[in-house]
Amino acid sequence: MNMHTARAASGLDKLKTILGISVLAIRWDDAIALLNRLISEQRFTKVSFLNAHNANIAYTDPVFAEALDDFLILPDGIGVDLAAKLLYGAPFPDNLNGTDFIPAFLQASTRPLTVGLLGATRVNAEAASVKLAALATQHRFVVIHDGYFSAAQEPEIIGRIARLRPDMLLVAMGVPRQELWIERHIDERHCTLPIAVGALLDFLSGSVPRAPMWMRRLRLEWLFRLAVEPGRLWRRYVVGNPLFLWRVVKQRWSGGRAVADAPGELR
Repeated sequence: MNMHTARAASGLDKLKTILGISVLAIRWDDAIALLNRLISEQRFTKVSFLNAHNANIAYTDPVFAEALDDFLILPDGIGVDLAAKLLYGAPFPDNLNGTDFIPAFLQASTRPLTVGLLGATRVNAEAASVKLAALATQHRFVVIHDGYFSAAQEPEIIGRIARLRPDMLLVAMGVPRQELWIERHIDERHCTLPIAVGALLDFLSGSVPRAPMWMRRLRLEWLFRLAVEPGRLWRRYVVGNPLFLWRVVKQRWSGGRAVADAPGELR
């Protein structure tokens, strides 16, 4: 199922285009209902989330951008909210970041589901599975493999997914690897909803701390993450966030079209 089919399935013709990526503007409860309906109808749908960081990657990586065109994209974070305000005059109805939304979806879904976990380290994936099983006791969680595998191991891993055929497959390999891996290897034979979840398994395992709730409410979780991992994340946030907003401003000036950077401009 591509983005346009998902839009029709949702009954909400509400897409906001951010730097060429179509993002579904939908309320939290409606998003939970939509994913539940896709699973119950077994409508294969690839799911991902757009934030400032992966919007920047897609802006300069046409292969990644083309892959995202076949995903149902949900809004993640204050960056895309600011972009929606600049471009459309209003933010997204809700912040559907995967770290909060996916566990909430699993808690809210009463029908027992099989959920496959793929990615992170084995230790973190197992710990995340235990946490999810305690959080949503109605579902079955199966760790398929960690995220550190060679191309030679892929057929076995893909075969394992096909034999399990989970309702949801949570793929935690980082951007853009996780989306590209789903795009290249996963179809309706393997699962119903493959979801690119980034660092979700690391957060659930407790190995990567989350910001305190007051920072999350103020939409400052990015600042907390920067303080915890400055060496890894300074470029993503200190350089990437202003660059993202500059690109959005250029999109607005161009009448809504995403505009490529000028030669020599910072990428």
